[in-house]
Amino acid sequence: MSAHFDLSKEEMKSYGYKIVDLIAEHWGNIESKKPLLKASREEMDDIFLQEAPEEGMPAEEVLNFVMKNVIADSAGMSHPKVYSFVPGPSNFISAMADGLASGFNIFSSIWMISPSAAELEIVTMNWLLKMFNFPIQKGGGIFTSGGSMANLTALATARRIKCGDDFSKAVIYLSDQAHSSNIKAIRVLGFKKEQIRVLPTDLEFRISINKLKNAIAKDKLEGLQPFCFIASAGTTNTGTVDPLDAIADICEEEEIWMHVDGAYGGAAILSEKGARELKGIERADSLTVDPHKWFYQPYEIGCLLVKDASWLSNTFSEKPEYLRDIEGNESEINFYDYGIQLTRRFRALKFYMSIKTYGLNTFKKAVSYNIDLADKVEKMLRKSKNWEIISPATLAVINFRYNPIHLDLTEKELDVLNQKISDKVMDSGEALLVTTILNKQVVLRMCLINPKTTFEDVRGTFLLCNSYAEKILSEGK
Repeated sequence: MSAHFDLSKEEMKSYGYKIVDLIAEHWGNIESKKPLLKASREEMDDIFLQEAPEEGMPAEEVLNFVMKNVIADSAGMSHPKVYSFVPGPSNFISAMADGLASGFNIFSSIWMISPSAAELEIVTMNWLLKMFNFPIQKGGGIFTSGGSMANLTALATARRIKCGDDFSKAVIYLSDQAHSSNIKAIRVLGFKKEQIRVLPTDLEFRISINKLKNAIAKDKLEGLQPFCFIASAGTTNTGTVDPLDAIADICEEEEIWMHVDGAYGGAAILSEKGARELKGIERADSLTVDPHKWFYQPYEIGCLLVKDASWLSNTFSEKPEYLRDIEGNESEINFYDYGIQLTRRFRALKFYMSIKTYGLNTFKKAVSYNIDLADKVEKMLRKSKNWEIISPATLAVINFRYNPIHLDLTEKELDVLNQKISDKVMDSGEALLVTTILNKQVVLRMCLINPKTTFEDVRGTFLLCNSYAEKILSEGK
């Protein structure tokens, strides 16, 4: 008995046209949709929970069900009024490129199977190496699922190159504002809690150079091996960039691996102001950037860049018998030798096609617009009697709280008020605006990296926040 999954050629065309039409409609009308649709697990179970069907149903019927219940009217992380976490603005060309990569089911790991896919990864990696002034001839990198996997790959590489097989005395350093994925990677790699130094930041949320020097000196006196420092180039909380040049000086002097987590802020290198903020990033040994954030790519695509590509192959290359026939010459890169995954999707295609289609200048203008927009929002808030800046606009991230100058509210009352404002905005579905904690204060945070977000979008959101704040305060009297 044979079994197959194929539709006829005409059925496939008809089905594909419908999906492309739906995606194009989504991109054309995204501003008119709600950025957020909330639902409970019970509500979701009521819609979806069932056994896997033994028999199939018409493809269009399944598509209609998915559009109604899964895609629905929510625009998700691409909506211009998604201000929280790190939005994922994406772009249409890259979305279509993902469809091509999946439709042709391209295996992007082995040169012999798909040399063009490997070549495009080399080419786009070289584009990124040039952007960050990394050496193109000697340097290299790999596309990953995201920043978390890029950081894990970087730290595994640093450990291998600096410590070899024995890392029992190795010590790794990072700030209290470093992304949580770094701590997760450190745990996955088997480091003990006592091998991790989480150092405090200053009033501007940057690593204290003095505290870093003191920690390294103390560990060396105790016979330990300082081997890696994780610097932040655009923290998630505040967009802050650590003093990269000063850190690089220390790492060079102490022979410590310098990894820069630029998953969020690295793309700011495309703007003049961002490039100034990121001065010294070119001195890192390894660098994480996340194209599915500020390079406007759809999920998933992260990236790790290294100064010397041999560091990756020396860390991850394995030679099992079943792969012995596919080793080419050294210029023909098998990307499974550069990271953890053997099976890899063709992530380079969307980055390649979008850069080729729109041109790098379009990306530069978009990043610059985002940074300027955040600066403009900061100026607006500083002129308001109701809002207080907690962390100024830095790489398109700004933190603030509702704190009217005519009211004498306690810190606890301010925390409760700002949390309620966020809750009200979220319940309305009009914007995605959540809180974070800075200096033990509950604050609202905006990350403005969507090129579709306008100043009027932001101003309208603040008007909404003001109205909710006034209502909350009047109800509390």
